[in-house]
Amino acid sequence: MRARSLGGLVALAVLIVDQASKSWLLYGLKMADHERISVTPFLDFALWRNPGISFSLFPQETATGRWILLGLTLGATALLSVWLWRVHSKLAGVALGAIVGGALGNGYDRFAYNSVVDFLDFHALGYHFYVFNGADSAITLGVVLLLYDSLVADRLAPSRAGEGG
Repeated sequence: MRARSLGGLVALAVLIVDQASKSWLLYGLKMADHERISVTPFLDFALWRNPGISFSLFPQETATGRWILLGLTLGATALLSVWLWRVHSKLAGVALGAIVGGALGNGYDRFAYNSVVDFLDFHALGYHFYVFNGADSAITLGVVLLLYDSLVADRLAPSRAGEGG
């Protein structure tokens, strides 16, 4: 399977899982804003709506601001998709697919709900980390995999020195 096909499948899977989990939370569990459900001693479902970008930076409460963020999301997704189309490394394809799928999931939220639906609240020793969602996790994992692919994977590959060509 080509790297871009693999990346496309990963993007689709991330988008489906992300939106299914959010739909289950909103329509299955019917959680209200700021409601909290304890799942484990270190994980709660806590419904928060993020009107900004990562870590609630640049919150946009107006329709114009939300459309600008949605436009930026779609522009970045288009550029990442071009990169995915040209990539040859399967690891980079998976990474870019995870980022694209996550960006599309959060972009859909912004379009459908006017904010991004966050609900995963990990905590330990009285400290709560940022509340996030599956799309955020996929984006973070994708960035880590891209860094690994560009900084480490090539160095671990067998040397091609001396090959004829």
